[in-house]
Amino acid sequence: MTQICIIQGHPDSRGGHLCHGLADAYRQGALDAGHQVSDVDIGSLPIDFVRRPEDMAQPPNESILMAQQTIVDAEHLMIIYPLWLGTMPALVKAFFEQAACGDFFLEKTEKPWPVGKLKGRSARLVVTMGMPAAAYRLLMGSHGVKGFESGVLGIAGIGPIRETLFGNVEGSQRTRTKWLAKMRDLGARAR
Repeated sequence: MTQICIIQGHPDSRGGHLCHGLADAYRQGALDAGHQVSDVDIGSLPIDFVRRPEDMAQPPNESILMAQQTIVDAEHLMIIYPLWLGTMPALVKAFFEQAACGDFFLEKTEKPWPVGKLKGRSARLVVTMGMPAAAYRLLMGSHGVKGFESGVLGIAGIGPIRETLFGNVEGSQRTRTKWLAKMRDLGARAR
């Protein structure tokens, strides 16, 4: 049994978007397999923007502190968001900046490189997009996703980090049904 935290990064917390359906399928697969699942819904949280470097040393608001604890309690993170302008929506970036406050991700040491505080956790990053996923990877180099994987998750010590990119999201219902089945399977395997 694995403790899984699903971080829903669609900024519209009303639900009904593909990101919500994929996360629900992942959750159902995980629960059916006996895993424990907790949730962080970024769209429903009060999130301020970090504006000054010194803000990073301050503890975040209570909602972000609770989200941090949910992340700490998890062994595996499933993070999902839509691709907007080549990267994550601004609210998702703001959430991770707030979550980083108070040295949550990094432990400062005497060495020139900090130590990631979230070692021992794995992650699955799921990103939906209108363009073909292959075009995002090949033509755009998937820089937005890679930057998040290495510059936030990896530096925090999370690994392995696996990714699933779903492109052409306006495609057929048959394709979406396959995606939902894939997400249920990934959830069941806590991958």
